[in-house]
Amino acid sequence: MEIRLQDYPQLRLLCWSIRQDATITEEEALAMYERNWYLVDKEKITEKEDALIKHLVKTVGNGIFHV
Repeated sequence: MEIRLQDYPQLRLLCWSIRQDATITEEEALAMYERNWYLVDKEKITEKEDALIKHLVKTVGNGIFHV
């Protein structure tokens, strides 16, 4: 599954050096969240983005979120 950065505000901020209309893989997205979790504004995570993170942790991270 490809993830559109423009659909996930916090992920889009983490991927500031990538074109904002780009897509990334699920593995890249989880790695980006894990490496930069301290930069995520947890209060601004949308329900959609929260669901994405939970999906990534479950499927790509095998239930483990390394933060």
